[in-house]
Amino acid sequence: MNCVDWLVVGGGITGSALAYELAKQGLSVLLVERHANLQGGTRFGYGGVAYWAGTTQLTRQLCAEGVERLRALSEELDTDIEFRELDLVLTIAPEADVQAIARSYTHFAIPPQLVDVHTACELEPLLNPVEIAGALTVKHGHVHLGKLATAYRKAFMRLGGMVHLGEVSSLLRDQNQSQRIIGITCGAESFYASHVAICAGAMGRALLKTSGISVPLYFTHAELIETPPVQLKLRSLVMPAETKRFELEAKASKAETDHLWDEPGHEPVPPILDAGAIQFLDGSLRIGQMSRTLTDPNAQIDAAASEQAMRNKIERLIPTLKNVPGMWHRCLVSFSRDRLPLIGAIPNLEGVHLFSGFSNPLAITPSLAQRFAKAAVDQPDELLKQMSPGRFT
Repeated sequence: MNCVDWLVVGGGITGSALAYELAKQGLSVLLVERHANLQGGTRFGYGGVAYWAGTTQLTRQLCAEGVERLRALSEELDTDIEFRELDLVLTIAPEADVQAIARSYTHFAIPPQLVDVHTACELEPLLNPVEIAGALTVKHGHVHLGKLATAYRKAFMRLGGMVHLGEVSSLLRDQNQSQRIIGITCGAESFYASHVAICAGAMGRALLKTSGISVPLYFTHAELIETPPVQLKLRSLVMPAETKRFELEAKASKAETDHLWDEPGHEPVPPILDAGAIQFLDGSLRIGQMSRTLTDPNAQIDAAASEQAMRNKIERLIPTLKNVPGMWHRCLVSFSRDRLPLIGAIPNLEGVHLFSGFSNPLAITPSLAQRFAKAAVDQPDELLKQMSPGRFT
């Protein structure tokens, strides 16, 4: 096929958003995705929008822009993405230091408010009051992640964007200028572009490594239980106030252990379990979440044991979830070394860019995709420079 302006690798939420925004700027774009029906974090993500959670001038601006963009997308994409706002109830364990935990949230753009057990149970009547010492609460956004990604892709195609189903096996280098990437291979097929954007999430590191390119991109195996629509009604999003996932990510992405991520068989940090649950508008639930730092993306996991551990934890907190029907799933979730995404040109190369590693994806992906696309046809964006993959070199 002819050379396109941009080739986007990965059709999940990041790739679909970026492909749409690039096409909206009048660029020719080919989106390459290996699954006809999306898998991974886009398929199994809970869809939360933590727009309140900015802690710096940069992240506060990103979150504010992101939620504003999300509020407009249903109309723009001509699809109901089920954007809503609900109460986030951050439960505090009985043995915890309630005041210390409350103080740890005061630096957020919209600090969650401390409430007592009675008020927490008014916000979420299914909570077991014996299992909490109180809670922190704030309004939290939510969308149907699958519907949003599909809406982006359909709108992208209406703009003339092209989609190819296939697994990318390697990047193509210019034979006369080896530091320039000119396309990709998918099995026996080759596709050419002026620019290649890697939006493959957790698989981005391994894909780039096959072409001799190293990037500080990491991933967790996120495990959850997905239920069919059920009769019980969970009003809020329930999560622990003392979330362990971000500490796990920080420990697993230290520079001194970076080399472990290029080899299967390692687990830089022990697994953690953050017990939480949310109900979608169709009545289905997502219950989780176990996170593991297994460096093999295809590592074997004892699904039955993980499911039981998640059930045991959530059933103490929300007893009505005991024996709720559901299936264990796992997906890979990418992250970076400093909780900011990796966006922009890869150092010492031409023609290849990253758009990956989002720890708080839905709060910031839509607006950052828009910024990236505008920068591709206009002047460089000073804000995007702060998320350059080269910031760790």
